[in-house]
Amino acid sequence: MINKAIILTAGVGTRFLPLSKAVSKELMPLVDKPVIQYLLEEAMEAGVTEAIFVVSPGKKKEIEGYFKKSPKLEKLLKERKQDGLLERVQRIEEISQKINFVFVTQKLPLGDGHAILQARKFIQEPCAIFTNDDIIDSPTPCLSQMIQVFKTSQKPLLALNRLSEDKLPHYGTVDVEKIASRVYKIKKIVEKPKAGEAPSDLAIVGRYIITPEVFEYLKKVEPNQKNEIILADALSAMILDGKMVYGHEIEGRWLECGDILRWLQSTFYFSLKHPEYGNVLRKYLKEIIK
Repeated sequence: MINKAIILTAGVGTRFLPLSKAVSKELMPLVDKPVIQYLLEEAMEAGVTEAIFVVSPGKKKEIEGYFKKSPKLEKLLKERKQDGLLERVQRIEEISQKINFVFVTQKLPLGDGHAILQARKFIQEPCAIFTNDDIIDSPTPCLSQMIQVFKTSQKPLLALNRLSEDKLPHYGTVDVEKIASRVYKIKKIVEKPKAGEAPSDLAIVGRYIITPEVFEYLKKVEPNQKNEIILADALSAMILDGKMVYGHEIEGRWLECGDILRWLQSTFYFSLKHPEYGNVLRKYLKEIIK
């Protein structure tokens, strides 16, 4: 049902400077693969066959270069009998074979809603949206979970996750009415509420399923004080007009990569879970932590 995904990768990565001068944030590694690969593996496993990347000028070449086929490298790895490395390289190529890549450029950072609008001409049906800062580690891919809910609702759907009260002021939060297990009707979206004023403990995660109607609201919504068009504002306008917007409380661990600290935390998490490196790193940590 959801064959297309918009991947928002147009950020300039200022929180990662000076590293992001040389390496795009999306290509920074979490253990043995970059952030963007985690997102595309989730999309592929959920049945997505086309990814529309919204990129800033210059990023297309970097992303394409990572995923393109490398015959010479494969030949070298075969000759050296480095089967493990060869499998990793072929995994990258499998993604680019199963998912068609389309690139559109957002020349200026004018908000996530503005970025989504750049992909409008390629979308005529409901589609998924991935932000590039959020990874969900779950046996069932996050998007697959959401598609099961969307099959019934057929309305815009937000991924939600419960957070402690002290973290809520840093996120978009929602006022909700419970519909079913882990499924909610969104009554209101509150961006970065003041301490103690969040409408619930449910925060918005960087996964969405939107319908074509959302694009129409994005065209009409007023830019904010920073001259940005924001997806949450368009969804709020829909709710005010009596349109249904739903939320799904995801299963799995929400990991973030929006700044260096959270990227390091996510790196620790995946490093310690890694089947090859995990046990070795646990022993090493015991040695160096006194």
